[in-house]
Amino acid sequence: MKTVLISGGGIAGTALAALLGCRGFAPTVVERAPGLRGGGQAVDVRGVALEVAERLGVLERARAHRTRMRGMTVLDGDGQELYRSTESTISSGRLDSDDIELLRDDLVRILHDRATEGGGTERRGTEGRGARFVFGDGVTALDQDEDGVRVSFEHAEPRRYDLVVGADGLHSAVRRLAFGPEERYAHHLGMHLAIFSADNFLGLEDWQLWLRDGEAGYGVYPVRDNTELRISFGFAGEPLPEGRRDPQSQRAVVAERMAALRWETPRLLKALAEAPDVYCDTMTQIRMDRWSHGRVVLLGDAGYCASPLSGQGTSLALVGAHVLADALADALTRSDGDHRAAFTAYEERLRPFVELNQALATENPGGPAAEESVERAKNAISLDG
Repeated sequence: MKTVLISGGGIAGTALAALLGCRGFAPTVVERAPGLRGGGQAVDVRGVALEVAERLGVLERARAHRTRMRGMTVLDGDGQELYRSTESTISSGRLDSDDIELLRDDLVRILHDRATEGGGTERRGTEGRGARFVFGDGVTALDQDEDGVRVSFEHAEPRRYDLVVGADGLHSAVRRLAFGPEERYAHHLGMHLAIFSADNFLGLEDWQLWLRDGEAGYGVYPVRDNTELRISFGFAGEPLPEGRRDPQSQRAVVAERMAALRWETPRLLKALAEAPDVYCDTMTQIRMDRWSHGRVVLLGDAGYCASPLSGQGTSLALVGAHVLADALADALTRSDGDHRAAFTAYEERLRPFVELNQALATENPGGPAAEESVERAKNAISLDG
């Protein structure tokens, strides 16, 4: 049984763990956070990714957790209504679509339950009948040879694995260790995004609000049966200097850039200061000529982040996990376990799909990509191709 270390316990890594566990592999997931990460925005499972969810056996549970928006209002800088829609929202697209919008933390929990077949979420070393999850640790070094990879960790003793998968996001440690500095592959799209949770002090009921004034704006929508809000701040600008990337400095920068906005901005900034779960980062794409090096391969945002501007990051993670799991399983049975053949097949099948979906983020800098472009991109691969 081949051992696979997956760095990153988000959507991509957890989905891959579930898929490999039922294909004859022994996957271990290592995640820096002390447990499953909470917070985050609503994400979309679209097109072919719905079929991945069905094959994983999580589609119905994902549907049960979907958001239930009735529509949205778009506001000017003073909070005056420009238009409203009961047919679509900015975050999820058409409301009559079969696509699913749900909270990121709900989807990760659903995938984790599937990967471990009911396993727990203790700090380091939880193990169900499927994948093993190690929380509160991270990869610090990779030493490859012909037979495997010796992996060093922040806390645990070094261990050997047959393969290593970097599914550890935009700022992937595995990518840095195996391929070099992030700057070689990161392409900044000129925007920043901050997402956080708050009580529903606006009293929204299954309805989104979006405000934009110049190069800054925000979206607000209720979740958890209208008891909470998810708030997304966006603003234009260059990447923050190295000295301003700690959480407190990021909050200060966000507050500074959003302060000129009017309407409910003061109350939203107060919620930002009090929020327990702020995520802040640049809108960046990762573009690489190859996603594998020896026995190390990249998955999801680590290898081909499309940025939230594409609306397809979750679908890329799920589809990428399925294509990689299939390629590895096929190599295990047909080519004497040759990981090189598996990684080549993975890249050849997935790259056109990735490129089409990454293009969604730059098609319309002022807003979402055209509906026909999204429809084409989200279905641009066959799982059995």
